Amino acid sequence: MLSPAVSLPKEQRLLLRMFSRLDAPRRASLQAFAEFLCQQQEQEEQGTAASAAPEPRTPVDIPRPEEESVVAAMRRLSKTFPMIDRDALLDRAASLMTAHMLQGQPAAQVIDELEALFAEQYQNYLNRSPHS
Repeated sequence: MLSPAVSLPKEQRLLLRMFSRLDAPRRASLQAFAEFLCQQQEQEEQGTAASAAPEPRTPVDIPRPEEESVVAAMRRLSKTFPMIDRDALLDRAASLMTAHMLQGQPAAQVIDELEALFAEQYQNYLNRSPHS
């Protein structure tokens, strides 16, 4: 735990308090979502460098394992579809993760829906692309 001498901003202390109240699966979900947001931010920050380099047009072939958590699926799908704008996925992906974590929707069903969401966003990406 942090030393009392360490002074964090109010919003960081609040986040740490909320995190400490969560059970292990919800902590993992929060960490995965934070990782997703960090990747999104990095993608935005590297936008100028990425615009100079050719963007991958086809998904990376990463097979779905037989047993996979929703968190692992989010990571896999983010790597499979690096060309997709994370902003377009954010709300729906968060609601799917919430449905699994808080409402008990089965992981396999949520992963199927996440795959469909990513595929839909990839199709939108292709439709917007000038060379499709």
